[in-house]
Amino acid sequence: MPVAGGRWPVQRATRSYRPLASGIWHLVFAFACLAQSPAELLNNPAVGAAMEAAKHNEPQTLETQVRLCEIPAPPFKEEIRGRELQRLFLELGLKDVRTDRAGNVIGVRPGRAAHPNLVFSAHLDTVFPEGTGVKVTRDGEVLKGPGIGDDCRGLAVMLAVIGALDEGHVETPGAITFVADVGEEGLGDLRGMKSLFHESLKGQIDKFISVDGTGLGITHIGVGSNRYRVTFKGPGGHSFGAFGMANPIQAMGRAIAKIDAFEVPREPKTTFNVGRVGGGTSVNAIPFEAWMEVDMRSSDPASLKAVDSKFNAAVKQAVQEENQRWGNHGPVTAAAELVGVRPSGQTPKDSPIVQTALSVSRAMQIEEALREGSTDANVPMNLGIPAITISGGGNGTGAHSLNEAFDPKDSWRGTQRALLLAIALAR
Repeated sequence: MPVAGGRWPVQRATRSYRPLASGIWHLVFAFACLAQSPAELLNNPAVGAAMEAAKHNEPQTLETQVRLCEIPAPPFKEEIRGRELQRLFLELGLKDVRTDRAGNVIGVRPGRAAHPNLVFSAHLDTVFPEGTGVKVTRDGEVLKGPGIGDDCRGLAVMLAVIGALDEGHVETPGAITFVADVGEEGLGDLRGMKSLFHESLKGQIDKFISVDGTGLGITHIGVGSNRYRVTFKGPGGHSFGAFGMANPIQAMGRAIAKIDAFEVPREPKTTFNVGRVGGGTSVNAIPFEAWMEVDMRSSDPASLKAVDSKFNAAVKQAVQEENQRWGNHGPVTAAAELVGVRPSGQTPKDSPIVQTALSVSRAMQIEEALREGSTDANVPMNLGIPAITISGGGNGTGAHSLNEAFDPKDSWRGTQRALLLAIALAR
């Protein structure tokens, strides 16, 4: 509802009042804003103008999505795309724009107070290695290109939210800190978020949302993961002349067979995967080395620990069996290196941040969809900081593949949902 003088609580106040009157006016603004539900916020002229801007500017948002996607951002090499986000943050008028030690690009949109401080993020990196073609093509309205949905969509939505807030002249009670972060994918191991919460903005973050991928879901359960690279070694030799020697690849094969036989719970969902293997020098040589990379996941720490213990036991047993098979002739060894740990966590369904997100969806007539997943929100969830990840709208297919595609039909709804949620949480 409007307050005195017909003004609305998130519109910028007129500055012509004397200091005391102006201070009282801001207090009235603050209390009125805090009392508004997301549905009530939609009746606010400033919010309405911002929402209209988000929809009207969606074609530009899609062009930004394409342009960012054509800037390579392979794992651990996000700098070029990061520099472009830094330029855009400055162009959009964010304050204290900077890049931290990890490579996260940070910019602040001040509110009437420094807190609550909402961090709004999207990740810079893709899963695709250096040299992957990043040209985006079009099939009618559908955009096709590696990373077009994950997470070029999130980056574009984040920039659109900043622009819409300014077009609507929306002033929030608390600050919104926008972050384009590194290291979300693969062996990046959430290094950007770990740096943000433990170094760059340690103790300064009150709430957290990230925009990742497509659709209109809400992720409130963070799936944790342990990732290993296991290296099997032996002396190696000629396949005929040295026959009878233990074989690192065969030891690895034994380990993979044991992993494949694991029984894991369906609830909470717990998974395992041997994702990459390599080794050997020639078809006619007993290899001196082989390696595999293994991923295990669960939202339940105890279940993750249990499958991790099974994995380490399987590797040890496989080596023993291979050496026994050949009478310990040229025995093999194995070393399991933990190369990635994503902490698990959960923001309860009845928590204010999740309930606010659901209220935003209801206000926009979006079907509620709560999910679990492994995202940047894992880190704050694990620390007990209110956190969720939302999808950026549209419809995506082929994520993490060279055939990734994005259908922009009604994608503006994702932009508007992110905008309204940011306004609702910056209180």
